[in-house]
Amino acid sequence: MSRASKLSSLDPSLEEHLRLSTFTGKFNVTDFVGSISEKLITQSRTDNGPFDPKPFIETFEAAVDRLISVRKEVQAKTEQMEKSVRVSEREYSKKMADLSRGFETVAGSFSNMESRMNTVSSTAVRIGEQLETVHLERQRAQAAYDIIDFYNQLSKGDTARLDTMRKEGRAGRRQVAVILRRLNTVAREVDLPNADKTRETIEKYCEKFEKEMLNLFDRCYRKGDPKMMNHCAQTLLEFNGGASCVQVYVNQHDFFINNVRTNKPVDDRVLWDLVPDPNASPPRTEQGLAELFVEIRSTVETEAQIVKAVFPNPSVVMQVFLQRVFAQSIQQHMEQLLHRGSSISDLVYLRVLQLVHVQTSVLVDDLKTYELPHVSPRTPYEATEFRKLLVTSNTTSTGTSAALSTMLETAMEELFVPYTEGQRYLERESRSLSALYSGLLTQFTRYHERTQKGKSSMFDRMKNQLSAAAATTTMSGGSTTSAQAAAALMRFGGINANQDKTEEPIREEDGLLSVDIAEKMLRWHAEAVGRCIELSPANDNAKNTFSLLRVLAEAIDNAYMGAALETAQLRVEGADTKIEPSLQSLSVIRSVDLICHLWQQYVNTALLPLANSSVTTRREMAVFNNQTVSRLEGATNHLLQRVTDSIVAWLSALLAKQKRNDFNPRDDDLSFARVNTEPCLACCEVLEKVRDAANQDLSGKNLEVFLTEIGVAFHSALLEHLRKFPVSATGGLMLAKDIKSYQDIIRTFGIPALHERYEFIRQLGNIFLVRPDILKSYITEGYLGRIDASLLKPYLMMRIDWSQFGKLFNDSQGLPEVETEGRGLKDRFGRLSLMMKDLEGLRSSDGIPLVPGGFAGGLVMPSRPFGN
Repeated sequence: MSRASKLSSLDPSLEEHLRLSTFTGKFNVTDFVGSISEKLITQSRTDNGPFDPKPFIETFEAAVDRLISVRKEVQAKTEQMEKSVRVSEREYSKKMADLSRGFETVAGSFSNMESRMNTVSSTAVRIGEQLETVHLERQRAQAAYDIIDFYNQLSKGDTARLDTMRKEGRAGRRQVAVILRRLNTVAREVDLPNADKTRETIEKYCEKFEKEMLNLFDRCYRKGDPKMMNHCAQTLLEFNGGASCVQVYVNQHDFFINNVRTNKPVDDRVLWDLVPDPNASPPRTEQGLAELFVEIRSTVETEAQIVKAVFPNPSVVMQVFLQRVFAQSIQQHMEQLLHRGSSISDLVYLRVLQLVHVQTSVLVDDLKTYELPHVSPRTPYEATEFRKLLVTSNTTSTGTSAALSTMLETAMEELFVPYTEGQRYLERESRSLSALYSGLLTQFTRYHERTQKGKSSMFDRMKNQLSAAAATTTMSGGSTTSAQAAAALMRFGGINANQDKTEEPIREEDGLLSVDIAEKMLRWHAEAVGRCIELSPANDNAKNTFSLLRVLAEAIDNAYMGAALETAQLRVEGADTKIEPSLQSLSVIRSVDLICHLWQQYVNTALLPLANSSVTTRREMAVFNNQTVSRLEGATNHLLQRVTDSIVAWLSALLAKQKRNDFNPRDDDLSFARVNTEPCLACCEVLEKVRDAANQDLSGKNLEVFLTEIGVAFHSALLEHLRKFPVSATGGLMLAKDIKSYQDIIRTFGIPALHERYEFIRQLGNIFLVRPDILKSYITEGYLGRIDASLLKPYLMMRIDWSQFGKLFNDSQGLPEVETEGRGLKDRFGRLSLMMKDLEGLRSSDGIPLVPGGFAGGLVMPSRPFGN
């Protein structure tokens, strides 16, 4: 079949899919093939015979032929359009070239025009400058002519022209102000025969004009006419800088007049009743000061609007007004408060000073919001007059460019400089703290001063006898001869019998250390430090904190804890050795430990951060604090050692009361009736009291060291004690009961190292109970087996049956004969002590702690914030 016949045999529905519009836009090959073969597939499915591909082949061949013809048509159209585009591009390029040439021609024309205009403008500028110069010279000439003319008229006393101008209204008055200012300047420079008279005439007229303007300003001020006030202020500004106008405005202000009339301060009874109490919180406000500051705020708020509307330079006027407020109103009220506070106490003075400083700081922050725009003076003369105005108002600014905030800070600083400059404030703060601490510790100090005097001396007894003799009278009421003689002797010796009767009696509670008192001292010190930071420059914080730390250390260390430790030590040293020692000193040590811990926490938390700005000062504070605490630790260690010595001495004294035959009784029934000997009961009672007192007043390492020292010392005393008394078989049972009691009470100490020592004592006491035939094997076992047998012989000789088997025992054991001299026994006893230490060294490898031999490490005080 030919191609033409195939194309003509295509189904019309397929013709729609083979048009050019089908391939424009979004095209999918799969959909396109499916749409062509969809009808053929349907027909194939309806045919029951075998699949016939011929219709598909014919259809697709016809479709391909149709697509080839469509492609040829598209290519032809594309070639035709490309030709058209090329033609259009050539025409466009030609037009753009023509336009470019046209633009270049126009640009060249504009460049020529611009160069010509620049030439013309430069010429015009030169002409303008010349005209301006000529105009200024003409104005100067005209002004000079007018000044000369006015000068000549005033030299003749003629002021009619000036009077006429002055009556012409605002413009005339401003013109007169300028002319008078210039005439006044010329009059100072002219040197003519009648110059002095003319100068006087000009000055009188200037004074007259100024008074007239000031009176007009005052009348307008009272009427409340801001426009006329602004005119007067501007006129006076051009006349003489406006200083007089500002002074009139400030001096006649109702705020200052009313404050002068009502200068009597408000009596704030609540404040003055509480502020002297150091335990009360510092006052935050004072009624009179609060009312004054409220009035200042409201006045400034109102005046800021008025000044801004009236004066040409409101910033300067507001500065003058506020300087007057600080120098007059605030300073006067502050001086009254400080004078009253100073008459009461240094604490009241300092609290009032801090109160005023805090409230004034808040006021300054509030007033800074009223910053007004600054207007620069238009002439050098105005700038000079404004500077004079500021200088006469006690400002430290170098010109009118000073901001209001800077002026307020300067005014506040000047307000407090007389009270805080140099060391004046710090000395007063230190004096106040010292006075507070002295008053707080008055009874405490009196108690310890009297206690430290000790027992009455011979002089005291003689003084008491003379006082009693001088007080005796006869039955008739007259003094006896001996009384008169005693009174004369007392007068001659300067002794006053009534000097102590007026003093307040001292109680025992007055001499006790109290954590509450220490907290109170730290609270007062913290208030002083906070006040110092508030009132002193930031650069002085470290130095001032160190100075106040010295005051605190002197009070809490030397005057408080040091005095208590010294009194406790004197009591221990002066106690009667014939009576049981008091353990009250341990409570002093506990109080010292608690107070020192509280004190060091305060130093570490509150004071050290304040010294971070100065490395040198912080290092000095560290050295000072360490030295202070070291001295306190040394005194505490010394006291604890004295207490230990007194306890050990008393235990030795109780052991010395042991009777010779306590362990060799004659009446066995009577001896068995007793559980323990009397010295044993007494020693156990003392050890129990020591244990209870130590557990109550000591803790941690301090408790362990103290009880260990007592246990070791008593152990040594028992070793010495056991070789002094003969022991029978029955007495050995009594001795075993005593040693068991000692061991039980020591076990309650809770010190593992002591258990080993007293277990050795128990085994040593059993040598008096063991039969002679097994004694040899017994002393080679347990702790006794670690001791040299020759060291045990003094104890074996205390057996009453030693004479029966001693010789045989010596030969079998190879023991030397016992030395009869006391020195030999002491040497053997010393060797036994050394053997005990060696024994402890051997046992320490098994986990048993070593026993300290004394207070080598010292009492452990609270950890300090610094290293040594």
